[in-house]
Amino acid sequence: MTAVRITNFVVFQLAWFAAVLGAAHGHPLWGTACVAAAIAWHLWVSARPAQEARLVAIACALGVVIETGHALGGLVRYPSGQPVAQLAPYWMVALWGLFAIALNVTLRWLRRRYLLAAVLGAVCGPASFVAGVKLGAAQFVDRVPALVVLAVVWAVAMPLLVWLAQRFDGVGEPPR
Repeated sequence: MTAVRITNFVVFQLAWFAAVLGAAHGHPLWGTACVAAAIAWHLWVSARPAQEARLVAIACALGVVIETGHALGGLVRYPSGQPVAQLAPYWMVALWGLFAIALNVTLRWLRRRYLLAAVLGAVCGPASFVAGVKLGAAQFVDRVPALVVLAVVWAVAMPLLVWLAQRFDGVGEPPR
């Protein structure tokens, strides 16, 4: 199982960088294609791909709502991948699906640790966004309010995603 976790982590990281750097350099479709390939690989190696696909779809739906809220709220601006200025860029939505493939593998240890998930979400969610901003994939309109909102949103989203991952686990042993 360790090899699977390491592979999942590496695939996740490579796809994340592809999406962020693709968006930063005006080629968001290429990065999104890499994310789609990572998700397809994950579904292919999953014990119950339909369950994992549901989790990915739900995470993407959450991403559309949350990231569109960030865009509409004037927290961030994106240089590419936003066919409609008021909506979330498609590569950001894809990153939510990518995150979902880590929930039942690399982040499986967070199960039933909702408080820890909230704390990690409040810290790591904004940190990931800051990394994307530094790489040029997005810009904060006003940094401090944006980071506060991101921390609050991820403090709620992370435990919710962990709970959803348990419910739609297509990687581990099927429930009896």
